[in-house]
Amino acid sequence: MTLSTHVLDTSIGRPAAGVRVRLLQRVATTGEWVDVAEGTTDSDGRIAAWTPGDRELKAGTYRLTFAVSAYFAARGVDTFYTDIAVEFLARDESHYHVPLLVSPFAYSTYRGS
Repeated sequence: MTLSTHVLDTSIGRPAAGVRVRLLQRVATTGEWVDVAEGTTDSDGRIAAWTPGDRELKAGTYRLTFAVSAYFAARGVDTFYTDIAVEFLARDESHYHVPLLVSPFAYSTYRGS
């Protein structure tokens, strides 16, 4: 399975650069969440290369945690959110693209391509 993400700051209509994102996977037998990888969005708001942990990406339940409070703080903008967690089920070994559209007081996500 492959995974990508893209963060867009809808309050300014531009990519959100410098957002730290953690990828976790839920262990089916215990329900525990384990770190898989992390990355930081580039100037286009994308993560081109994940810093991998020791887990291979396979079908399962995942969580992307976006550290948006640090992003908005760096811009001098107050925000309602600290971290935004997006959980999703990867049913097979295909590519998954999980974008985040964010502003200081709202967010949305979807399965992209």
